[in-house]
Amino acid sequence: MIPLSILDLAPVPEGSDVSQSLANTLDLARHAERLGYKRYWLAEHHNMPGIASAATSVVIGAGGVMLPNHAPLVIAEQFGTLNALYPGRIDLGLGRAPGSDQATARALRRTLQGDVDAFPQDVMELMQWFAPATSDQRIIANPGEGQAVPIWILGSSTYGAQLAAHLGLPYAFASHFAPGEMMRALDIYRQTFRPSAHLDKPYAMLGYNVFAAETDEAARLLFTSVQQAFVNLRTGRPGKLPAPVAGYYEALDGAARGMIDAALACSAVGSPETVRASMEAFIAKTGADELMVTSQIWDPAARVRSLELLAQAVGQG
Repeated sequence: MIPLSILDLAPVPEGSDVSQSLANTLDLARHAERLGYKRYWLAEHHNMPGIASAATSVVIGAGGVMLPNHAPLVIAEQFGTLNALYPGRIDLGLGRAPGSDQATARALRRTLQGDVDAFPQDVMELMQWFAPATSDQRIIANPGEGQAVPIWILGSSTYGAQLAAHLGLPYAFASHFAPGEMMRALDIYRQTFRPSAHLDKPYAMLGYNVFAAETDEAARLLFTSVQQAFVNLRTGRPGKLPAPVAGYYEALDGAARGMIDAALACSAVGSPETVRASMEAFIAKTGADELMVTSQIWDPAARVRSLELLAQAVGQG
C-alpha cells in the first residue's frame, strides 16, 4: 500500500462549535501520528460555517494555503517560523483558488485585480523567500530564509498540473470533491514534468474520501453527513456538518443523486475489507504515489475509528 496521509477540514458538526471542532482536530492529529499516517494537512476555507480551518498556519502549519489570499512574504515568515519550531515536520501546499466566494475573497485581499493570474509568479517569489539570501538582498524573510520548506502545488484542474510539472514540484489533486479532470491532470503532470532541484520525478498525491466502519451499512450511514453537506452547499444553504440520516441518499431526486455521485466519486465507504478493495482499485487506476484521506464524519469518535480501521486494513501503524 502506498503512503496514506490525512486532510482535515476541521468540520464543525451540528450541535457543536468551533472550539470543540479544533479540539477534535488536535485529537485526530494525535491519533494520526500514532497510526502512522505520513502527513497531516488542513485546508484553507473562508465564510464556511461548517469548516474551522480558515487559518491553516495557526492550526497546523501544513496543507492548503490559498496563495492569492496572502502576500508571499507573509506566508514565508509564517511557515519559516513553523519550520524553525518543528524542523522537518512542515510542508506547504499552495492553491490558486480563493477557498471562498468572491465577496469573501475581496474582503480577504481588498482587491481581486490580477491576484489569481499572478499565482505562478507568487509561487516562485515564495520559493525565493525560502532560498538562502544573496549578499545584496534588501528584504529577507526571517524566519524563512534558507529553510527550504517543501512546497506542493494543489489543484482541481489541469492548470495546477501544468504549473507543478513546469516547476518540478509534487502535485496534489482535489479528487475528493472535484474528480472530473483527475485523469487528464495526472497525464499532463506526468508527461510534461521537468526534473528540478526539488524533485527528480513526478509525485502525485490524490484526495480520497474514506468512511470506514465495522459494517458496510454503518459506513453508508456515516457517509450521509457529507452527502447532505454537498447538497446544502450546492443549493446555497451551507451550514454545519449534518448528523447522519438513514435513507438520505435513496430519498433524493435523480439530479441530486447525480451531483453527489459526480462530486464524491473518489470514495471508499464500507467495512475495512470493502474500503481496502476500493482503495486498491483506485490506486491501480490512477497510479497515485500517495493518498490524502479525508473523512467528513459528524461524530468525532466515529471519525477517529474510521481512520483506525483504515490503518488496520492496510497494515499501517
